[in-house]
Amino acid sequence: MPAPILIWFRSDLRVHDNRALAAAARQGPVVAVFLRCLPHWQRHGHGANKLDFWARGVAALKVSLEGLHIPLLHRELDDFAEAPAALLAVARDTGARTLHFNHEYPLDERRRDEAVIGAFAAAGLAARGHHDSVAFAPGELLTGKGDVYGVFTPFAKAWHHRLSAERIALHEAPAPQARLPIAPDPLPELPALDDTPVDDRLWPAGEGPAADRLERFLCFRGRHYARQRDVPAIRGTSELSPYLALGMLSHRQCLQAVLAENAGRLAEGDAGLTAWVNELVWREFYRHVAFGFPRVCRRRAFQAHTEALAWRDDDAGFRAWCEGRTGYPIVDAAMRQLVATGWMHNRLRMITAMFLAKHLLIDWRRGEAFFLRHLVDGEFCANNGGWQWAASTGTDAAPYFRIFNPTTQSQRFDPDGAFLAEWLPELAALPARARHAPPRDPVGGLDYPPPIVDHKAARARALDAFKALRPA
Repeated sequence: MPAPILIWFRSDLRVHDNRALAAAARQGPVVAVFLRCLPHWQRHGHGANKLDFWARGVAALKVSLEGLHIPLLHRELDDFAEAPAALLAVARDTGARTLHFNHEYPLDERRRDEAVIGAFAAAGLAARGHHDSVAFAPGELLTGKGDVYGVFTPFAKAWHHRLSAERIALHEAPAPQARLPIAPDPLPELPALDDTPVDDRLWPAGEGPAADRLERFLCFRGRHYARQRDVPAIRGTSELSPYLALGMLSHRQCLQAVLAENAGRLAEGDAGLTAWVNELVWREFYRHVAFGFPRVCRRRAFQAHTEALAWRDDDAGFRAWCEGRTGYPIVDAAMRQLVATGWMHNRLRMITAMFLAKHLLIDWRRGEAFFLRHLVDGEFCANNGGWQWAASTGTDAAPYFRIFNPTTQSQRFDPDGAFLAEWLPELAALPARARHAPPRDPVGGLDYPPPIVDHKAARARALDAFKALRPA
């Protein structure tokens, strides 16, 4: 038997359009390996919803690999530091001399991968990473001064300008190979977690469900995306973020599907489809930020001078925000949606994050951690980037005085109060317009808290706090 080629799966749980898998299959028979690092992931804040989705995604991947006669080996680790030795042991046991994997860009993951490459080189073996989740490897798109982009709009312009067909070409799944005398490992059950995962029917795992959702989105909602994406009462978004986060779907598959629907265009044409492409570019932008500004991976602000901001120590306020008891219906409904489903509408992510960071003036890092604990699509780059944008510590080019009024946001994007009634049943009996700012003393009483902070006073307090900073 020729020496097999190892493919190390991580957050790229698919056999179609997988650059590392395609490269491995071109070299010889493939053996797959997955390293589960539950203690490490939990220490870094990943919660039960994502960990359960991850485990189900690996199980779906194993079935796909079995159809290609590729055995999947499974190893349990406590820490990323154990990855080099574990992979070398797999190489030794299988006779493999080459390892392929797809790059991940947060600092911890980069250090892990560098250690693996070094360990394989020291052993006389080869380990090669592929840039699979981005069209441009970090460092390829730079400003005129040669810096990594720290503002989205010029990054997006450069991305579209330099994009070529080759960069988003799809890679076919490999053909079934001859069976190897290597048995796949049984996948261990996910141990008891701190929280109970949401109903797995909400987020079926694997390439099949991901492809189905992509097709349904483009057929029924994609062309309405620009108008409907901010309306939480309807399914106006793609709901593909969990599948993109764990690589059950690639960004190239999404872009190619848009090209097919939009007469071969990404930046022009249908407003809904081009707006959605913009969101995919945001995902890539935040990967570049994590790579180019590694301080954000160390719980640091992108804008270093905001490290001096006087955040409030308000545990009661933070609990009220987490539990959906702030007295601002749009904030509370969104937080209850997050806890119940493991997901939150993007407009609501901005509203709730800005409320915590600006209205309550509570450190954005506490909210970032809460989101990561509950989101089924929780991934560091997008979550950190979104939180820092909302808190005005990140890449937002607008001034710090962008502070959403949650009541007017609610009136604008949920005018009939339908989303509020769904997640705040105690307000459902109120007239639609009254749900956005419930009366303090309604007839018969109302089991809903008053606002924990006044919008105008909170806005003034936040502005004062930011004005006290000295920009670098």
